[in-house]
Amino acid sequence: MYEKITNDNVIMFAIKHYDNPQCEGEKEFYDDMKRFKYIKRLLRKHKDTNVLKERLLLNHIIVLHNLFGSEACVTLLLFKIQREYWSTLKSFLLFLNMIREDELREIKEDKNVLEILRKL
Repeated sequence: MYEKITNDNVIMFAIKHYDNPQCEGEKEFYDDMKRFKYIKRLLRKHKDTNVLKERLLLNHIIVLHNLFGSEACVTLLLFKIQREYWSTLKSFLLFLNMIREDELREIKEDKNVLEILRKL
């Protein structure tokens, strides 16, 4: 249905893949969508200050994975988050086995982030 996600169809893409049987309304859906903004904020903070809140990032990504499924979650993350943060994001996605090693080859994972994640 969506060959390319745009600002015009991203919400419809998200709604199509959203699976939360306990959802009680539109507000809850939009609250869940705010998690993408929180992830972006945490990634920016990591880039600017080198402070990584890995457990909080993992929590948000896992919740989104549970709500949207692996493929749609990764698609939405890559759409919503700027390319400059993809290296760190890829490290989290690899750690959670949401993508394979051969996916996103043009993006180098952040070895320091992977090392931090492996210590958990």
